[in-house]
Amino acid sequence: MKAFIIIISFFRLSCYALQEIGPSLIQPSERRQILTAGGATILQQSLSGFLPSAFGLTPGPKRTNEITSVVKGIRRRRLGMTDIEVSELGLGTQRWVSEDFNAPDEALCHALMDKAIKEYGINLIDTAEQYPIPSSREHPEGETERVIGKWLSKNKRDSIVISTKITGGLNINKRNIIRDCENSLKRLQTDYIDIYLCHWPARYSPQSNWGQSLEYVWEYGRRNQRVASDFVEVVEAFGELIQAGKIRGYGSCNDNAVGLMGMVSAAKELGINLPCVMQNDYSLINRRIEENGMSEASCLYDVGFMAYNVLAGGMLTGKYGLSSENDALPPPSVDDPDQKRAQITASKPRGRMDSRGWGLTLQRYRTPAARRAAQQYFALAEQYKLSSPTELALRFPASRDAVTTSLIGHTSIEQLDSSVQAFRTAAKSELPTQLKWDIDRVHLQNRLPLFALDDAGSDWYNEGLIGERIP
Repeated sequence: MKAFIIIISFFRLSCYALQEIGPSLIQPSERRQILTAGGATILQQSLSGFLPSAFGLTPGPKRTNEITSVVKGIRRRRLGMTDIEVSELGLGTQRWVSEDFNAPDEALCHALMDKAIKEYGINLIDTAEQYPIPSSREHPEGETERVIGKWLSKNKRDSIVISTKITGGLNINKRNIIRDCENSLKRLQTDYIDIYLCHWPARYSPQSNWGQSLEYVWEYGRRNQRVASDFVEVVEAFGELIQAGKIRGYGSCNDNAVGLMGMVSAAKELGINLPCVMQNDYSLINRRIEENGMSEASCLYDVGFMAYNVLAGGMLTGKYGLSSENDALPPPSVDDPDQKRAQITASKPRGRMDSRGWGLTLQRYRTPAARRAAQQYFALAEQYKLSSPTELALRFPASRDAVTTSLIGHTSIEQLDSSVQAFRTAAKSELPTQLKWDIDRVHLQNRLPLFALDDAGSDWYNEGLIGERIP
């Protein structure tokens, strides 16, 4: 009780000081510092220091996301309550050796791993049994794991963290989890996987459509919803794989707080290690994990978080226009009203947004609201003299307490070099406090711009787009 009173007193003292000075006389950056010092920081220090000694408790377990080291200029963070430490920058491999027009071939994939791991100290590779995407007869599913496996067989395995995924949906059950893990182990040419994830939930969830659906269909959910016993079955399978030494940790991808808490509850019931990580879409224009319960649940149970699409399908790089330096660039070909120009752009695509297939799939990153937000973020990058819009987009997740690591897909060594520079800068210096305020001001204009449409008229055709109902 005494410790609690001391903590509250510290917080009240800081708030009283703020009131006495007068908020209008204090710069926003100073208000942020005062409130942080008065609240979360004091609470954190008290919980980790004073409280254990006051009550005769031993220090708690090591916490997720804590910085454990800096290797070749890039920070490493703890993942969950495990002993797994991952670089803040991880290699995303969805399109490695895929059917895509600019997919890295096997030689480039190996070159990217050589440079990232041996020269830059990156230690995390994220893949999936379903990769590459898009696949074909010539580029079948599982090929990405095989390419990674060839490289692993010739290099030091224990210095690398491998994350892979079992295909989601109806494929998720105990038998398939164990079988598919064995198949991934063979393709990866390793005897253990560090992190094994469900690629998407087994149950019906709006998250199955990246959260784009307008409505959760109750009737369908009640008819098809996986019950608590199914969480137990899934977690039990992961537990057996951990016991057998075939995986070190587990979690879920493209899921939400319901999925996380279902696994946590099942793990507690079974006496199995808690999930160590969740993986979701996260960027300057998609911060919903901060408000939808995911970050809160992750914090309470020390579950790490892997962010993907932090560049919003390339829209936050500026290569599709919208910034002052390249505003003359044509928009993504799939959106260009000038059909002749669109054909020219599509013939020499700058990236996925100039490909019709990807352009429609990733339409959420090009809503009018998303473009307006991106344009304002580009202006902030210029105002604060950052090297590029890409630097801001990459340093943002690195500045967030909820994010353990960011998974970036590179199609060239030059792109990898650029990413590394951004994360090295993040390790040396935080984003300016005033810039964080300015980012929040843009965010508050529309808290979820990638799911905001202001052009959905009566003739709106929404197949594959925002608002499409699932199933």
